[in-house]
Amino acid sequence: MGLDLKPILTYTNIKLGDLANKIIAVDAFNTIHQFLSTIRGSTGELLTNSQGEVTSHLSGLFYRNINLLAEGIKLVYVFDGVSSPLKVNEIQRRHQIKEVAAEKYEKALVEGKLEEARKYSQATSVLTDKMIDESKKLLSFLGIPTIQAPSEGEATASNLTNSDLVHICASQDYDSILFGAKRLVRNVTISGKRKVPNRNAYIDVPIEIYYLEDILKQTKLTIEQMVDVGILIGTDYNFGGISGIGPKTALKLIQKYSKLENIDQLQEPLSNIPYEEIREIFLKPRVANVSTEDIKFESVEYGKIVQFLCSERNFSLDRVNSALQKVQDSDKNKNQSLEKWF
Repeated sequence: MGLDLKPILTYTNIKLGDLANKIIAVDAFNTIHQFLSTIRGSTGELLTNSQGEVTSHLSGLFYRNINLLAEGIKLVYVFDGVSSPLKVNEIQRRHQIKEVAAEKYEKALVEGKLEEARKYSQATSVLTDKMIDESKKLLSFLGIPTIQAPSEGEATASNLTNSDLVHICASQDYDSILFGAKRLVRNVTISGKRKVPNRNAYIDVPIEIYYLEDILKQTKLTIEQMVDVGILIGTDYNFGGISGIGPKTALKLIQKYSKLENIDQLQEPLSNIPYEEIREIFLKPRVANVSTEDIKFESVEYGKIVQFLCSERNFSLDRVNSALQKVQDSDKNKNQSLEKWF
């Protein structure tokens, strides 16, 4: 989404190993869209099997989660439900962006501009019901529990950190901060490297962890006021926010005036924003009623994974077995380290 809080947020860079033995609630849609965007062929095409079925999402989910499981990280994937009616305009805007990107992608291909084609292709991804079902199926084979949120997945994931059922929520977006997540981690579900635009080079992408308590202390705001900052910048429910107001200006305004109603010079543009409803979405979100019984970590089902990925989706048997070996070796090491105590 367009909510850019990063310039005013404090965070710490950590290593993947720092998350060992932690339970992380993953924003499923955000993560799968990420895989569909980045896991593509040389000309920007999605990966498919011999039947033409898209497999980019499965590739991302399998290989990235295998690495996380091998690090001893426990994962819970939270899937989106029905979005608020206020998000309709944003959904339509994204759909239009995809259509324009698809046209530019096809044109670039015809003209032989492959680097340009790949750039446009990343904005064309569409997550289908079939992909969602396949993702849940693969996650179950990996022993990773899934939760169906009634509305925004990030809202339920954030709430899980507050009920201490999970330690952290993971997403590339900053909505989790406005939903009140105690801790947010970014870049944990990506490979750790990112391609430099227009260059055949890659840069390291560090894992970032954000602590809500530290953010509120540093900005001297309450969570209610942080939501007002988000509304000024622009959220999924009021894309673009107030013209000319970026993160730093929004922060200064709320620090000075405390809340939106007190900013006299912005009352006219604010009259076109349903900010009280937006506040309600973030501060009193619809979330799944989750208990410890709903979060059960199962063993990896190696045979079912090989059958699903290799026999049904044409994945390389050698590559899949090599990846699964990481988890097996990790389990052996855990058992050995436990044995020394007995």
